[in-house]
Amino acid sequence: MLFVKNVPLSTRGKQMSADILRILFLGDVVGKSGRALFQKYIDRIRREFEIDGVVVNGENSSHGRGITSRTMKFFKHNDVDVVTSGNHVWKNKEIYLYLEQNKDLLRPANYPSGCPGTGVTTFSCKGKEVAIINLQGRTFMKDEVTCPFRAAESILTYLKNKTKIIFIDFHAEASSEKMGLAHYLDGKVSGVLGTHTHILTADERILPGGTAYITDLGMAGAFNSMLGMQKKAVIDRFLTQMPTRFEVDIKPPFIMTGAYVEVDTTTGRAKKIKSIKIIDEDMQIEGA
Repeated sequence: MLFVKNVPLSTRGKQMSADILRILFLGDVVGKSGRALFQKYIDRIRREFEIDGVVVNGENSSHGRGITSRTMKFFKHNDVDVVTSGNHVWKNKEIYLYLEQNKDLLRPANYPSGCPGTGVTTFSCKGKEVAIINLQGRTFMKDEVTCPFRAAESILTYLKNKTKIIFIDFHAEASSEKMGLAHYLDGKVSGVLGTHTHILTADERILPGGTAYITDLGMAGAFNSMLGMQKKAVIDRFLTQMPTRFEVDIKPPFIMTGAYVEVDTTTGRAKKIKSIKIIDEDMQIEGA
C-alpha cells in the first residue's frame, strides 16, 4: 500500500511487459473535495505507476450525491475511461439522457432493463479491449435489484467472445456479499473491486483462479468527514432519526484511495493488485 502525506510519490517500478495492462480503480469521488483531489493527483499517479486505464466511481461526485453531465465532462477532461456508479446514480434526473446516449457512464446492470443506460461497456486500452461491469448488491441495500450473481453470469456470456479482460465494480454494503461474488466468479473475471462504503479495506489479494479482489476501494474526499460529508448532520441523524441535510466537507486534510491491478492480456488473469492511499494536508478548497 502506498501512503503519501505531502511528499512525492514513490518512484516507478520495473518496466512492464507488453502483455500486461495496469488499470487504476478509484473509490467514490465525493463532491468538489473529491474532484479537486482527483484532479491534483491523477496525472502524477498515472506517471508514477505507469497506469494504462482509469476507472472511477462517480455516483457521489455532484454535491456529494448523484452525478451530472457537467461532472462527467470533468472526468472525461481528465481522461477517465469509464465512470461507474451505484444507488445514487438516479439522484439527478438530468443524467438520464446522458446515460441513454453514452457508454462511458455505467449504472448497475442488475437494475430493471427499462432503466436508462447500461451496466456494461468496453474500452480500448493499448490495443486491447477491457470490459467493465457495474453491479449493485442486495444485502442491506434499499433498492430492489435482481441477483448480481445471475446478472454477472448473463453478462459474461455476452462478453465471452469479446475480451478476457473483465472487471467488476460491485457497489454493495456487505463485505460477505462482495467476497461471495468474487469467489463465485474467480477465474472468470480479472477483478472484483468493491465500492459504496467509502472506506479503503486492507484485504487486497489475488484469488486462486486469478481474480483480483478488494472489499472496498474507499473514496476521494475530506479525511475527517463521515463518508465525505460534514460529521454533525450525520451524527444528528443517528441521534434523532430525523431527516437532516448532508453537506460535503471541504476542510483539509483530504484523502484519495483506490487500487491498481496488473492483468495478463492473454489469459485475463490478474497478476498483481496494490492499494493506493494519498493524504493531502495542504490543499485548500474555495469556500472552506
